[in-house]
Amino acid sequence: MTEQTKTRFPAPLYAAAGAGDLAVEQLRKLPAVLNELSERAAASLRVYNEQASTKAAELRDKASTTDFDALRGNAASVATSFAQIAQDRAVATYTALVARGERVVGTGVVEAAEVVNADLETTEEPAAIEAAQEAKPAPKPRKRAASK
Repeated sequence: MTEQTKTRFPAPLYAAAGAGDLAVEQLRKLPAVLNELSERAAASLRVYNEQASTKAAELRDKASTTDFDALRGNAASVATSFAQIAQDRAVATYTALVARGERVVGTGVVEAAEVVNADLETTEEPAAIEAAQEAKPAPKPRKRAASK
């Protein structure tokens, strides 16, 4: 997986920071991508409408001659290899996001966090909280009914 960094922040924090930075970068490209995709979709729609009926007839013929038992047998081995490839890509992507997050967060934040962590370790509970826990008020005595 990833190598342990010299900071006190866990790798998932850096991965989240890297993912956020990558998301901002990609969102800035979104308007141009949307324009390009809408133009390509309009052009493709005209072409695909013309080819749809021809392709449907070809697929009907192919389905009647296909050996589905052979396809089922092959599917398990192919799925296993795809799963391994996906796992390798996920590990590589996670590692890249951790590295990106470390750059985004920077060393100044790490130094500040080390100071805060050191302060948290040495800080004791405030005396007011301790005193409140130790000195619980005594229960009030019950009033007795007056007897005649």
